[in-house]
Amino acid sequence: MNTQRFGFFPDEVVLQILSRLPIKSLFRSRIVCKLWYRLVSDKYFIHLYNEASAKNPVLLVEVSDSLGSRSNLIVVDNQKGVSEFSLDFLKDRVKVRASCNGLLCCSSIPDKGVYYVCNPMTREFKLLPKSRERHVTRFYPDGEATLVGLACNLSTQKFNVVLAGYHRTFGHRPDGTFICMVYDSESNKWRKFVSFQDDQFTHMNKNQVVYVNGALHWLTGSCSCILVLDLDYDIWRKMSLPEQVSCGSGNRFYLLESDGCLSVVQISDAWMRIWVLREYEREEWHLVDTVSLRCIKGLVPGIFPICQTGEYIFLATHKQILVFYRKTRVWKEMYSVKNSSTLPLWYSAHAFRSTIFSCH
Repeated sequence: MNTQRFGFFPDEVVLQILSRLPIKSLFRSRIVCKLWYRLVSDKYFIHLYNEASAKNPVLLVEVSDSLGSRSNLIVVDNQKGVSEFSLDFLKDRVKVRASCNGLLCCSSIPDKGVYYVCNPMTREFKLLPKSRERHVTRFYPDGEATLVGLACNLSTQKFNVVLAGYHRTFGHRPDGTFICMVYDSESNKWRKFVSFQDDQFTHMNKNQVVYVNGALHWLTGSCSCILVLDLDYDIWRKMSLPEQVSCGSGNRFYLLESDGCLSVVQISDAWMRIWVLREYEREEWHLVDTVSLRCIKGLVPGIFPICQTGEYIFLATHKQILVFYRKTRVWKEMYSVKNSSTLPLWYSAHAFRSTIFSCH
């Protein structure tokens, strides 16, 4: 970028400091001078800010009250603790369906088929145009997409929303047809393609969609493989799990991102094992960590990993959010529900990071 000298400090030092500010503080700092005002639209600074933010993913969790009539969102940050979070600028009751690189894809609760993409840090949002497909004849069994994915490319500042599920023509039984709708932010249009799939997905499989290498990834319900959607060619394919993975009784598997790579986490009664896909094209998995679960043994049956870096991993139980620090091997409780909630915390927890990413 074309910079001027920031007082007594070298330009790069000041840029590095500003790139570590929370977005709200960064936007408030624009009133300092014209140069700072222009920073948030400068390509070099946006890259710098988003790169720094990627190193500190946080946890976004929906917490319901005891009656289920109201819910609120919280953010659990490894560095800053717990803070409240709001999507009230959408002016709608929504459910977070997917998270990617600072954007959220939300579906309207009262109006089926209505989707938003928003950046909750800048409070920008886009109401997606409705596709020509009627939702009641599009997806089986309840008109809702089985898989919802959000793919945000930080370098191009473009995004895709994917709605995929089994097709049912009105009045007929499902025939195994897997229909996929892809929204493209550049064209502001949906495109559709049809394939045949026989995979099923658990709730966590649906929630834990990972965008890396230009593709979206879901773990199948049988944990036999990873289902991959290549967005460049609109092609579904399957990827193998690590060879050492044992799908026997007592083992559970989860799909996460780890510093820009695909990662599989296995939880058994006594151990948590973490693999990272270091060589994507050759599908070479590396076991990077083995963690004893002995000190949280009572929580193991209901614990779920949500997001991670090379330094820590967030996990959610029914009423608690925990963090495990991988270097010091220390567990820490970050949050606990004070009253009874209608749904477990892991049921509606998503990885999130603050970025400068425009929905428009």
